[in-house]
Amino acid sequence: MTSDLAGDKRGAAESSAEPRFLAVGRVLKPHGVRGEVRVEPLTDDPARFKQLTHIYVGERNPRRVAIEGVRFHQSWVLLRLDGYPTRTEAELLRNELLQVTEAEAVPLEEGEYYLYQLEGLAVYTEAGVHLGRLTDVLETGANNVFIVQGPKGELLIPDIPDVVQDVDIAGGRLVIRPLPGLLGDMDE
Repeated sequence: MTSDLAGDKRGAAESSAEPRFLAVGRVLKPHGVRGEVRVEPLTDDPARFKQLTHIYVGERNPRRVAIEGVRFHQSWVLLRLDGYPTRTEAELLRNELLQVTEAEAVPLEEGEYYLYQLEGLAVYTEAGVHLGRLTDVLETGANNVFIVQGPKGELLIPDIPDVVQDVDIAGGRLVIRPLPGLLGDMDE
């Protein structure tokens, strides 16, 4: 499925020359008194923080900040960032989004995609019935759920192999095999 930032809508528009950013973490709070911050990883591979020399901090206008230290504690990543040497300064980072550029992201395997790439895809059944457009992805923990807006309103489609049959990013199309009752009273 995806590596970094799954489900993230942040970043520049496709046609922009600006880089697209992918979220890899969110600062929760300071950790200790030496400027470290506790980070909730938003990547499938938290160990990737060890390979980063810098990170982009912030959601709207991300600023590049050098990483001075990385370590792990339980399920958290502990980061020490340049310019934030004390707990008081690290407090300024609370709730900030941590991002990398798409070019710096972990390369995807064949058949993998970033969740943001799914938004806007036309959704069809295997029988060719157009259900609408995928407008959002809910990350539930067990599996993602695709929100599809169409002529019959909102549909919730589970991202599971029994349902999702084909994802064609280049063709702008997602094909599903509806499980019994999935589409409600919608005719096939």
